[in-house]
Amino acid sequence: MITSRRRFLTTLATSAAASSLARDWTGQIPERYPDPDVIALEPAFSKYIQGNSPLRRLHTGMLWAEGPAWNGTGNYLVWSDIPNNAQMRYLPEDGHVSVMRNNSGNSNGNTFDWQGRQISCEHANRRVVRYELNGKITVLASEFEGKPLNAPNDAVVHPDGGVWFTDPGYGSMMDYEGNKGELQLKEAVYRIDPSGQISKVTETEAKPNGLCFNPDYTKLYVVDTGDAKHIRVYDVIDGVKLNQGKEFAVNKGALTDKDGKGGSDGVRCDVDGNVWASAGWIGDGFDGVHIFSPEGQRIGLIKLPETGSNLCFGGPKRNRLFITASQSLFSLYLNTTGAHFC
Repeated sequence: MITSRRRFLTTLATSAAASSLARDWTGQIPERYPDPDVIALEPAFSKYIQGNSPLRRLHTGMLWAEGPAWNGTGNYLVWSDIPNNAQMRYLPEDGHVSVMRNNSGNSNGNTFDWQGRQISCEHANRRVVRYELNGKITVLASEFEGKPLNAPNDAVVHPDGGVWFTDPGYGSMMDYEGNKGELQLKEAVYRIDPSGQISKVTETEAKPNGLCFNPDYTKLYVVDTGDAKHIRVYDVIDGVKLNQGKEFAVNKGALTDKDGKGGSDGVRCDVDGNVWASAGWIGDGFDGVHIFSPEGQRIGLIKLPETGSNLCFGGPKRNRLFITASQSLFSLYLNTTGAHFC
């Protein structure tokens, strides 16, 4: 740990000197390669850095950007601007960005199922929905044991057709990102069976937020944005249940977070099982993306000028990391690929 911290401080100083802490995010003044804000904290991360790829801000102007998801069939990225009650779309062929869907229920997390249908977690309506190919909306989940869900946050799909989602309730705690109202259920993680049955898979986390499967779907990572501010990992049993789980990585107190207030949000795995986790609420040297090895060691950092909220792998080869961060959308090509299609 001491060696890692010293290495980090050295690389951070080098990064600061290279960019003078005044990077031009318009793209008019290119950064020197390799990008100074993509930092190997451990030698193991170096092989994932694409040395001649820049970190770029693709769009800005949102209020709180969240829930990026890649649509391989349509070759576009969708994400949410929660306070503006909109879903946005980015077209890589010409960089065009537009509002794809208004009145989105203050949607947060988005994903696509194995049939290419978009699944979204709606804060305002306290539900998980699926947009059908004919444009209609199917409600997948809106209550559990007779009580309304809190405010579904993020979702992932399993090869068996199941949809797993978190329900920390943030969208019902304020009118800014939903409709303020009472939380009637303990914050938890749920699974929606293809039959429509909803089951609770864990309620261990105080505020379960981002989640993702490992490459072979035998493990589930869940971010707790409560006081613990850590990532837990569970074994997936028979594709439908979880074991007791254990702490995988702790974000608070790491790197420049001296007061222990930093944390993660959205997470994704690459094909080697590394966990890419958004991070923020601290400032320069912490905000952005933290990368953990399958053993839970922090090996890399992508520095951003805004709090990182969520991320996904995309592009035709799934080697492009898309990152939502506060008001902006960023991207970076990598020398690895996402474990899954979305």
